[in-house]
Amino acid sequence: MWAVLLAVAMSAAFAAEPRPVLDFRDPPPAAAWAAVDDRVMGGVSASRAEFAPEGLIFRGTVSLDQGGGFASIRAQPREYGLAGATAFVLRVQGDGRNYKFGVRTDDAFDGVQYQARFATTPGAWIDVELPLAAFQPTFRGRTVDAPALDPARIKVFGLLIAERQAGPFRLVVESIQARF
Repeated sequence: MWAVLLAVAMSAAFAAEPRPVLDFRDPPPAAAWAAVDDRVMGGVSASRAEFAPEGLIFRGTVSLDQGGGFASIRAQPREYGLAGATAFVLRVQGDGRNYKFGVRTDDAFDGVQYQARFATTPGAWIDVELPLAAFQPTFRGRTVDAPALDPARIKVFGLLIAERQAGPFRLVVESIQARF
């Protein structure tokens, strides 16, 4: 009887563990991530993706000049096999600013993006859990009416800083995991 209960408890605990999707301590080629900043609409913000032993570094400067105010990076499209995922868990070290984690379900440059906001603590490593229900469909920064996020269709991951947070920023992402 106890062996059965222990096996059930261990199975439940294992099922609750997130599955690794990307570990940036074993980085992909730098070219796999590209900046898409407010320069696409005349702004002057600038960001970049760098890889270091601690992970993917998203850094740059947000400027509100010339109608700007956002900086972002995104990965090249690929299949992730995330059918059944219920949440993402990001291991991050931030600067106290707020960021958004975004996903796209197609490989178009422009289109609907599903985003979830998270806060960071200056200099501290934290695990941020973002349930799929927290992701809002957006188009060019505005919430839009779109189908619910289907994790099986996710092809692109991205990071964004906006919300009039002018100045330099730095976010380190060690890993992205999915909870099923």
